[in-house]
Amino acid sequence: MRKRHSKPKYITVVDSQAVALAVGDSIVVKPGVKDPDSGTPIAGWQGRVTEIQSYQPGKLTVTFQWDSLSLKRMPDSAIRRCEEQGLDWTSMGLYPEEIERAEPRDTQDDVDALIEELSAEHSWDYLGKQGQRIHQVLYEVDEDDEMEAFETWQKYMDVHLKLPFEADVSESQERGPLHSGDRVTVTGFEGVVDSYGILVNIKVGSSSYVFPLCDLKAVNQKSTQFILTDDYAVWFANRSWS
Repeated sequence: MRKRHSKPKYITVVDSQAVALAVGDSIVVKPGVKDPDSGTPIAGWQGRVTEIQSYQPGKLTVTFQWDSLSLKRMPDSAIRRCEEQGLDWTSMGLYPEEIERAEPRDTQDDVDALIEELSAEHSWDYLGKQGQRIHQVLYEVDEDDEMEAFETWQKYMDVHLKLPFEADVSESQERGPLHSGDRVTVTGFEGVVDSYGILVNIKVGSSSYVFPLCDLKAVNQKSTQFILTDDYAVWFANRSWS
């Protein structure tokens, strides 16, 4: 069985006399060959060999990393599917008879730069539809600028989050008068700060507080408020700076 690897491995060639390829060689996929996972035709796509290994007796599998031209041809839907399923879209494993040697069309630096770009673009795809919504909010934000991300989220909330709404404290609190499970009313935005992100104004009975939005979840699970607060909380918990 052909095997797609989670990560390419760079090791010494196994049984080099059985296949006229070596690690680093450029290859092209032969006519009629399809992606073993999706069934998509991939004839003419090229890559560089990263591993030659036997996963079953008497049968070699050649693992290769796609070159930059092939990665540019890869549909966004294919990358999203791989991210959701935990598959590596940058490489593939095929049998030797399904590929042949080819002349390189780019450099490894070209490949590395494009993978970095595509990885950033699809960094939230593993979350499915929720990841697509998060990407929609942050698609123009510099991934290294945390404050810009917080401010972008608040601007988005200003437009799409209807106030006031009822919410529950969703995270345990080390200090302060509120505890996990307490019911509050979110009345407005206070601003953004390092570490806590978006701060909101809340009321509990006759008392008012400023509280992190990431620790709140709207009560009505069918509401836009619930979707937005949950998307933000998931992003906050999984962002690259955390």
